[in-house]
Amino acid sequence: MSATFLGHPRGLATLFFTEMWERFTYYGMRAVLVLFLVSAVAQGGFGIDDKTATAIYGLYTAGVYLAALPGGWIADRLIGARRAVLIGGIGIALGNAILASSWSLHAFYLGLFVIVLGVGLLKPNVSAMVGELYPEGGARLDAGFTVFYMGINLGATLGPVVTGEAQALIGPRAGFAAAGLFMALGLIQYHFTQHRLGQAGRVPYPANAAGRKPWLQLCVGLAAALLALAAGTFGWINLDPLRLAHASALLIAGTAVAFFAYVFLAAGLSTEERRRALVIVVLFLGSALFWSGYEQAGSSLNLFAERYTDRHIGSHFVVPAGWFQSLNPAFVIMFAPLVAWIWVALARRHLNPSAPAKFAIGVILMGAGFLVMFAAASLVAHGSKVLPFWLILTYLLHTFGELCLSPVGLSYVTKLAPQRLVGQMMGMWFLSLSLGNLAAGLIAGEFDANNVAAMPGQYLHIVYFAVSLGAVLLILSRPVRRLMGNIE
Repeated sequence: MSATFLGHPRGLATLFFTEMWERFTYYGMRAVLVLFLVSAVAQGGFGIDDKTATAIYGLYTAGVYLAALPGGWIADRLIGARRAVLIGGIGIALGNAILASSWSLHAFYLGLFVIVLGVGLLKPNVSAMVGELYPEGGARLDAGFTVFYMGINLGATLGPVVTGEAQALIGPRAGFAAAGLFMALGLIQYHFTQHRLGQAGRVPYPANAAGRKPWLQLCVGLAAALLALAAGTFGWINLDPLRLAHASALLIAGTAVAFFAYVFLAAGLSTEERRRALVIVVLFLGSALFWSGYEQAGSSLNLFAERYTDRHIGSHFVVPAGWFQSLNPAFVIMFAPLVAWIWVALARRHLNPSAPAKFAIGVILMGAGFLVMFAAASLVAHGSKVLPFWLILTYLLHTFGELCLSPVGLSYVTKLAPQRLVGQMMGMWFLSLSLGNLAAGLIAGEFDANNVAAMPGQYLHIVYFAVSLGAVLLILSRPVRRLMGNIE
């Protein structure tokens, strides 16, 4: 394959634009989801209360990360990454079309479910194919993933702008239609340029292709999923999103406890491997708690932008609330190189913080963002809307926290995990994101639009919790660092 895309294999362009449009769709749809659910029926929404709407948001975003686990398994064992990405993209476009035309809340759940399955097939496998384009590994692979990561954030920046504007100009459902349309364009691009990928993702991994493929397990899983889907869509069971969110949070937490119990008690780890696995437990907890605050972006902070922020520019233009969802990825594009340079510069001086210390810094920065929201909410409680400055500063601080935590977590999980458990440990990392997203929806539901006076105190509670947690992680960072041994 000739290197014609920014000095990289041409197949990287195919995957870059596929992932860009998928993230465009995901973040664009996420930016309008809660706003649509709480919109009055007369305006085209469902008019449901904030607590239920944010619980649905939490279930959806948690489901996306959970679905990545079976999505990767299906590609590895059965159909290959290339087909998985194509089928997943079709599911995402179809799901958004269902959302745009849903006639009832049960039909809306159907659309969300189809999108979750689609993202679960596409998201992990498009990243896996990037790695296959660079069989030599090394610095060139790192550079390829850097280019790919820019595509992720470019799509995440543009998506909320387009869907937010569509929702503001045309109606609540137009945001979903726009998201589905651009995913369809991404699929067309993928289909007609996938020949550039060579053999990447064409077949399941050879180790799995030789044996008997587990189609029976897949059929049983699909049958169970379709039965649950039919039960919810046709109203055979009464879906209570709030109760389901609480139950799912307990189930995910229980799964994590059971897995780590197995790792420590029955996986046959050496003493050194157990110490490193203990570090992963600390990172798992820090990650879940960080994302429970960070993911307020699409729920409580999105509603704050809609209801309490003065979004007028001049006398004729009102900034759509969903546009604020573009701030995080835009800030990532702007500041990721700076943060990476800082870590390198500190390492040269032997001052680079350990992974647990970086996690602590990330959590404290997240708390600092909510301290800004406490000040903004105090102004709102006195009866006035606030300028966008408050949300912009909050998202900036949260982005710096993300850059301290997210890339570091991905890197250190692969370094710390026993070689035979790397895939499962990465699955647990995504499980921490799932748990954090679900908790974020439940936390957001505690904000009462009819009790604005309580809002500053609620944000302040998040500040206390985040800063206290960050301080504990910082205190523990040195003993946890010793558990890591010679891992740098």
